[in-house]
Amino acid sequence: MTKIPMTVPLVELDGDEMTRIIWQQIKDTLLLPYIDLKTEYYDLGLPERERTRDQVTVDASHAIQKYGVGVKCATITPNAQRVEEYKLSQMWKSPNGTLRAILDGTVFRAPIMVRGISPVVKNWKKPITIARHAYGDVYKNTEFKPAGPGKAELVFTAADGAETRQTIFDFQGPGVLQGMYNTDASITSFAHSCFQYALSTGQDLWFATKDTISKQYDHRFKDIFQELFDAQYKPLFEKQGITYFYTLIDDAVARVIRSEGGYIWACKNYDGDVMSDMVSTAFGSLAMMTSVLVSPDGKYEYEAAHGTVTRHYYKHLAGEETSTNPMATIFAWTGALRKRGELDGNRELANFADRLEKACIDTIESGVMTGDLAGLWEGETPARKVTTQGFLDAIAQRLDA
Repeated sequence: MTKIPMTVPLVELDGDEMTRIIWQQIKDTLLLPYIDLKTEYYDLGLPERERTRDQVTVDASHAIQKYGVGVKCATITPNAQRVEEYKLSQMWKSPNGTLRAILDGTVFRAPIMVRGISPVVKNWKKPITIARHAYGDVYKNTEFKPAGPGKAELVFTAADGAETRQTIFDFQGPGVLQGMYNTDASITSFAHSCFQYALSTGQDLWFATKDTISKQYDHRFKDIFQELFDAQYKPLFEKQGITYFYTLIDDAVARVIRSEGGYIWACKNYDGDVMSDMVSTAFGSLAMMTSVLVSPDGKYEYEAAHGTVTRHYYKHLAGEETSTNPMATIFAWTGALRKRGELDGNRELANFADRLEKACIDTIESGVMTGDLAGLWEGETPARKVTTQGFLDAIAQRLDA
């Protein structure tokens, strides 16, 4: 069989633990037999990040800026236990945080829906897309642990040397302290991305923060969104018959639970992190969620929205078969391949991505699936639980057919 050619490489970002194993299985079973795959490879596994003092993550980010499309495997964000386990010199930052900061993009996450697996929220009929601001806030915070009594202050020194001080808290004993930031430029990029994505997909856009409590920080997000909408996007939304509205984050949660889905829910960085996991789990599984980082200048980084499946990795190391769901990682590859095909005018590559996704969904709807989905299955055909490799082989058979 003649393989589908590629003219411009994808930026390939390898990862950690079980997802690293699955990454190679997907390439061997579903990609390399069909595509003359061209990638510029970066190893973002924790040992390589330690060896390069995380320079590899920075280099990978710049490569995505150069080539326009990247695809990323799940990676470890180390905590104290991981520092000891991997003998790290320091607690390296989240690779996703570094990528998002350099690309200054917005993360859009949406569930992969299949017949036979109903959402936990029974009235959800359409996918809910989470738009997550991908810059600053708690992911770029500065933290401090006061050892005893003292006054914590917020100090801003302007370019002309003028100083503004505000008391945060008078500590009477030990505690914790955190400072975080965002910029008008990044918030504006986030808003543009959300409005443009809503127009391109024909979906309503909701935006939610907690401006009643955070009267300057969160309120700045609210104001920028509204100013841009009124100045640029309102007539475009009206022409397309879609709406934009702002609400408090707690009200948004209540609205989401009562809704039937079918819209974009824009959130700040941390809110988007939490709510995307909630939405994906309620739709079926964390492994059934697509995720793409879109930068304001049209760069794309596709990834799996879940972790590295540590528990299954230890079983794999012990020689046991695992039934880890590879769908999110497959769809990261298909998303990147489709976008590469669109940008390069390579219709054959984009069509392959469409066919591979259909083969994946048809395989599950036929009753063949991994363990996380088997317990949720409501289809007429009895669920047949298979290993990860068995699932990939079943997809390949459909793809061949």
